[in-house]
Amino acid sequence: MSGEDEHGGGGAGTPGAGRQRSRRARLFRAAGIALGCALVVSLAGAAWAYWHLNQNIKSVDIDSALGDDRPAKSMTTPSPYGAASPSPLPSGALNILVLGSDSRDGKRNKELGGGSSGGARSDTAMVIHLDEGRTKATVVSIPRDTLVTRPSCPRESGGSTSVSYGAMFNSAYSVGGPVCAVKTVESMTNVRMDHYIEIDFAGFADLVDALDGVTVTTDEDISDEDSHLELEAGTHHLDGTQALALARTRHGIGDQSDLGRIGLQQQLVKALLDQVDTTNLLTNPTRLYRVADALTDSLTTDTGLNSLTELMSLGQSLNSLSSATTETVMMPVVPAPSDPNRVVANEPEASELWESLR
Repeated sequence: MSGEDEHGGGGAGTPGAGRQRSRRARLFRAAGIALGCALVVSLAGAAWAYWHLNQNIKSVDIDSALGDDRPAKSMTTPSPYGAASPSPLPSGALNILVLGSDSRDGKRNKELGGGSSGGARSDTAMVIHLDEGRTKATVVSIPRDTLVTRPSCPRESGGSTSVSYGAMFNSAYSVGGPVCAVKTVESMTNVRMDHYIEIDFAGFADLVDALDGVTVTTDEDISDEDSHLELEAGTHHLDGTQALALARTRHGIGDQSDLGRIGLQQQLVKALLDQVDTTNLLTNPTRLYRVADALTDSLTTDTGLNSLTELMSLGQSLNSLSSATTETVMMPVVPAPSDPNRVVANEPEASELWESLR
């Protein structure tokens, strides 16, 4: 036999075999370096993404501003696992005040809001009550034209605002920002707001676009010159700009009041829940990042939700919530005796509703 094996290659001790081992070693080293670099880049990218999303979130320290003169916190049943083995995710009952701000800050908000406006108001107000276990929710809309007793609220610059009787509900945000909005809702309802979330025009539109739109069904044609929305009755898949126009429309539907608009806003809440259910965000990291970026970039929260970790924990705790287990209602109101274009709480029905949440 010659020095070649039956396949014609060099023997184990030949120079050819040594060169092959050397090439394989170089390839393994190159592959190891490439994988190491990829891992470093991936970890750096993930760290940057977390930092970026975390930096997006703006917050207000509502608890410190309001102190202890507030309704009691929600009472929850102790965990069956005991204090030493808490559930990995929060599951207690929770009340969250969600405001849609009509602020025109920034070019995109001005474009979507139709130009400049004096100050910012709460264009939309919803109290979201999560039942213990967080598999069911009640969304209570408060008409912005409701006349209320606006309590004295602390000012950022020091001092406080005066009590105002017969004030429009959405004026609380105008005179005292999130702190006064929360205090006014708590004064009206005697329900503690555990958290506060605010989103602006651009943020809502961008969130809907990041979710690839929402599907809604309208029972009548909508034609609103102010919101620039033209929709025939039927089912429509709306992009972010259209969905925002639907949420703001009032002159093109029903009695052209804020009450008709609330029905559309509640429909959008359920449409968003349905879209989240069907989007499978966890299996699509790119879309998940787009949604998270759009959401965090437009949010103002209380300090209890001002980190990506806290928001993720809240979101994960709502995994079992769906549109089918979410009830939407409006605070019972009647026309105000002093002004037919305004409303006041209809008692005792309104108080009974808030008592049911407590």
